[in-house]
Amino acid sequence: MTAILYSFRRCPYAMRARLGVAAAGLNVELREIVLRDKAPEFLATSPSGTVPCLQAGALVIDESLDIMIWALQQNDPAGWLDMPDAGHVLIAEADGPFKQALDRTKYATRYPDADPEAERAKAHVFLHQLNDQIGSKRYLFGDTPSLADMAILPFARQFAFIDKTRFDAEDWPNLSRWLEEFLHSQRFTSIMPKLPKWQAGDVPTTFPFVEG
Repeated sequence: MTAILYSFRRCPYAMRARLGVAAAGLNVELREIVLRDKAPEFLATSPSGTVPCLQAGALVIDESLDIMIWALQQNDPAGWLDMPDAGHVLIAEADGPFKQALDRTKYATRYPDADPEAERAKAHVFLHQLNDQIGSKRYLFGDTPSLADMAILPFARQFAFIDKTRFDAEDWPNLSRWLEEFLHSQRFTSIMPKLPKWQAGDVPTTFPFVEG
């Protein structure tokens, strides 16, 4: 039975899940969910009602990082799971304090008690940490990507495009190079298909289209 991946193209969590599935070379049925009009089948499957959500038989996973790990534990040809413990620390920082600061910068009107410039400064601390970690290397821990790179890059992208001109003017050349390579890669292009809203009865869409 083919697994089903409920997704939303622009969501960084869903991007992360698609990256993991593509890297593992697993074929799934990709179902594009419209967040303002969620399909009943999706709501009946996802405990949290959020994308991404993967259903493989009786197994349901609705945390993006867990979907990545599930896929890579089945097949990890590029060795993404072979990374130091520091990678898990960076992912936790990205998912916690950095994402909180990102949201309060990007969606400032939702957080009237937060100062968006102060939140931006908090996010910058983490981004400078990534810049230093990358150094002269291509990726965070060497010249090949790891789980940490691909788990964090969608959120670095989201932050950058809050104000790309401002982001590009910052003094983090290694970070900028890392992000730009990702944005111009076939890997990124292959996980960003534009699909119509999924509804029951549609012809299944098999993902990935191009090996990541």
